[in-house]
Amino acid sequence: MEKWLNLQNGSDIRGVAIAGVKGQTVTLHDPIVRSIGFAFAQWLSERLGKPVDQLKISVGHDSRISANQIKTSIFQGLTAAGSVGFDCGLASTPAMFMSTVFENHGYDGSMMLTASHLPFNRNGVKFFLREGGLEKKDITKILTIASKIGKLPGLPAVNATQVNLMDDYAAHLVTVIQNGTGVATPLDGLKIVVDAGNGAGGFFVDKVLQPLGADTTGSQFLEPDGMFPNHIPNPEDNDAMAAIIAAVKDNGADFGIIFDTDVDRAGAVDKNGTPINRNRFIALMATIVLEEHPGSVIVTDSVTSTGLKWWIEEKLGGIHHRFQRGYRNVINEAIRLNGEGKESFLALETSGHGALKENYFLDDGAYQIAKILIKMAQLKTDGETTIDQLIADLPEPVEAAEYRPKIKAADFNVYGTSVLEGFAKFVEKSEGWNLTPNSYEGVHVTCDVTAGNGWALLRKSLHDPQLPLNIESEESGGVEKIAVKIKGFLSAYEGLDLPDM
Repeated sequence: MEKWLNLQNGSDIRGVAIAGVKGQTVTLHDPIVRSIGFAFAQWLSERLGKPVDQLKISVGHDSRISANQIKTSIFQGLTAAGSVGFDCGLASTPAMFMSTVFENHGYDGSMMLTASHLPFNRNGVKFFLREGGLEKKDITKILTIASKIGKLPGLPAVNATQVNLMDDYAAHLVTVIQNGTGVATPLDGLKIVVDAGNGAGGFFVDKVLQPLGADTTGSQFLEPDGMFPNHIPNPEDNDAMAAIIAAVKDNGADFGIIFDTDVDRAGAVDKNGTPINRNRFIALMATIVLEEHPGSVIVTDSVTSTGLKWWIEEKLGGIHHRFQRGYRNVINEAIRLNGEGKESFLALETSGHGALKENYFLDDGAYQIAKILIKMAQLKTDGETTIDQLIADLPEPVEAAEYRPKIKAADFNVYGTSVLEGFAKFVEKSEGWNLTPNSYEGVHVTCDVTAGNGWALLRKSLHDPQLPLNIESEESGGVEKIAVKIKGFLSAYEGLDLPDM
């Protein structure tokens, strides 16, 4: 049972799909993947109260080199369970959710084969119903069912019905942008470059931007290649951002777009070559959403900056609800708030995972970019402001840093909790330091002008034996001042391996 549950990664399944990396043995063997497909069909039948032989399930994948092998095993498992499978081929994660919503598809459930930005040898599965992505407890149930089934032996090959989902999904985005602008080709006169990182996002150039009139000359790494030869497809990666910045500058583009492998995350670059990611991306999306929905609660993860809080609340008149790390946590918190009558139209994590109420609270990088493109087209028509000017006044910290102390103790969860409890007491006794109100994760401390002039957050990692430490300061040397003091506290714990701070 334990080896099955080890495949769980929050609300996804992830594992090593192929050999090739030293010290990483294959965990997603064909018999195991077949059982996961079989188990999802059984779980879905129980969840929907629908006979398993009446279920229609769509399967898509990103550009990983293990995609066809994993897909074959999934279809074998679905068929063995009695369900009908539909092959969407190369697809994005958001499109796979939409396959349960679109009237001409309307599948009972969907499976996306991806491991996001992880290395070439990894793969995994994300699951969707019409109500949205599955939760952690659902994944546990599916893997529990799979463990009882055991490893399904070799089965006959399955010829699943092939469907062209991505054309329909791209057409949906085109319609969203046209409806938002009232113009058939609202991107006429704009040069927009895309970096797909050899993932699944290349469709955005010829199926979305070009039909809307954009000049996409200079777009790069659009061809799917699961070895990711140019850079990691990840808007948080420095090399990836450097690549799209260079593309914008070299081609004199008005805007640059970068997607992660499965297009559920996005980042951007303005015409000056300035990155729009992390806090800046949230600030831009909050600007757009709060113009449409004044006073909305904007839910973010726990590591957003003080400047962003000022931007949302003081500049834009919204409410900033700084919650926990993890995109499902952020999205579910926005859904919960709406259920309580507190309108929240945007949930966005600094990683680029973000969701809008108007779009099923689906974390969809392409849809977020569509909202930005609508705004760009409107600004172009007005001729007064450009997209970079919208967030020109966003306060940026003078310094920012992240450290990741490792936990050596066997039970890293319990040990991490004990460190955090001790740190909270340490903060209470430290002059110029105060526990930040309304904190929902770890220990968040506000440091006054005498003690670092910024903030720090020490928390447990979502999945790894680590205690990530984020620090921001409004003065030069402030991060070091805060870090040195925290390192002094952490040094008393023999179960920690501290980085250079």
